[in-house]
Amino acid sequence: MKKNKLIYVLLTLLILSLILSGCDIDTTKSIEDYRDKLVIHFIDVGQGDSTLIQFPNGEISLIDGGTRKSGDKVVKYIKKLGIEKIDYLIATHPHEDHIGGLPEIIKNFKIEKVYMPNRTANTRIFEELLLEIENQNLKINLAKAKDILLDEGQLKYYVLAPNSDDYEETNDFSIVTKIEYMDNSFVIAGDAEESSELDMINNGMNLKADVLRIAHHGGRTSSSEKFLEKVNPKYSIISVGRDNTYGHPHKETLERLKKLDIDILRTDQLGDIVIVSDGRQLTFEDKIIEENDSTKVEYIGNKNTKVYHTKECNSLPKEENQIIFKSILDAENSGYRPHEKCIKQGEIK
Repeated sequence: MKKNKLIYVLLTLLILSLILSGCDIDTTKSIEDYRDKLVIHFIDVGQGDSTLIQFPNGEISLIDGGTRKSGDKVVKYIKKLGIEKIDYLIATHPHEDHIGGLPEIIKNFKIEKVYMPNRTANTRIFEELLLEIENQNLKINLAKAKDILLDEGQLKYYVLAPNSDDYEETNDFSIVTKIEYMDNSFVIAGDAEESSELDMINNGMNLKADVLRIAHHGGRTSSSEKFLEKVNPKYSIISVGRDNTYGHPHKETLERLKKLDIDILRTDQLGDIVIVSDGRQLTFEDKIIEENDSTKVEYIGNKNTKVYHTKECNSLPKEENQIIFKSILDAENSGYRPHEKCIKQGEIK
């Protein structure tokens, strides 16, 4: 008894010393915190794409790795979750903003299966990716529509596109995947453009999903109205870099989403976006991997009107009526709506 009491006292003193010395205790959530849950991480890699999927059966998939410069961030992000193995690594198509970080991923994690489309590129980063795959003695599986990657009854992971080997545009060769977990579903659209979208509509597969990761960073040549109507998502995720030179997301795409009353969530505004499904409902994690970001935007809500504003808005409420939100998701999950002048859907003024 005395020995146990002594151990308790020592542990208490140790914790107090850590607090007093200013050391942070790591509270990062790991795989174990989400057992029996489906967790989709839309990692903020700037003007690129990288989506990490934690399946409720414990398996892991990574779809794309962002740009070459993003490789280290994606590796760090995955390691902080305690992940050591990636069961399904998907390179949607051979553009640098999608495959640039994948060589680093392959160097740092055990990879079980690699999926790529039947499309090559005469670029240095594509050659580096192939070399790293060869160095690790991995086999490339050429993905095509209706391929089933995972099927465990109420949990399914399969391919919606590409449906052809004859597209003119490399983007249309993008591997598009769908995840189904009981009542919830997600579509991750790569950079597929309208030709591929029409083929998906015509291939007889169910495109309906709660969440659509918008193709090509919100570019106008993707997310056609017909495709959006078929998917009919509640939420759309746009992975896009702040102040990018392409003008993404394009106004036309945002207008199509708004017309169909689809909520828009953007990585350039929110950073990493994490959605958790228990198979019946979706919840948003404000932040799983904490990063020091001095440029993080805060929003100010009005307790009386239940409206939230940007910090620079000219119509801010009196200080006693203010409530601070860390993100748009934080504000909207608290029942607040955007101010019509300083915030528009899909766009911050």
